[in-house]
Amino acid sequence: MRIGVCGIACEKCPKMTRGECPNGDAGCTPRDNRFCKISTCGFNKGVRLCFECSEFPCELFREGPISYGFCQYLSGSKA
Repeated sequence: MRIGVCGIACEKCPKMTRGECPNGDAGCTPRDNRFCKISTCGFNKGVRLCFECSEFPCELFREGPISYGFCQYLSGSKA
């Protein structure tokens, strides 16, 4: 199973299932990507997954793909 930078299993990602993933079958990896702010952010910060970043959850998650409240819960910043 491939896991995107955002933490979603690529096989379940809405963009992947619609055939709209900018990375094709490779899924999202941290790289400079004008189609994915999250991928570019991970690349710039040197993390493989957003969960590894000290700023997680950040403002990018207010735009999706995972609910911001759920990200706060995962990070322990919201009970």
